[in-house]
Amino acid sequence: MLTFAKHDEVKLIELPGGMTRRILCHNPEMMAVEVGFEAGAVGADHVHPHTQISYVISGEFTYHIEGETRVMLPGDSIVVDGGKVHGCACVKAGTLLDIFTPMREDFVK
Repeated sequence: MLTFAKHDEVKLIELPGGMTRRILCHNPEMMAVEVGFEAGAVGADHVHPHTQISYVISGEFTYHIEGETRVMLPGDSIVVDGGKVHGCACVKAGTLLDIFTPMREDFVK
């Protein structure tokens, strides 16, 4: 559990394909994650049991859920129910804030 997350004290995790991740506050029921994307980076199609809300902080993304595609700009948000196939492509470098319930234990192992 992480109750307070000071941005400059949270480890930046480099991911393959031009992405980064910061694990922010979390408890067993909920987790916040900041995900950075370089232009052209792709969050490959995937599925997990967690419900997810993604909020676009900056950049431009093409996001798809179960075959429905939308262009997402700063201030836009989406919800993905657990068990649905989803992914995104970054058109203009940016950052997403992802909220998961329950928390993604696989992210903190």
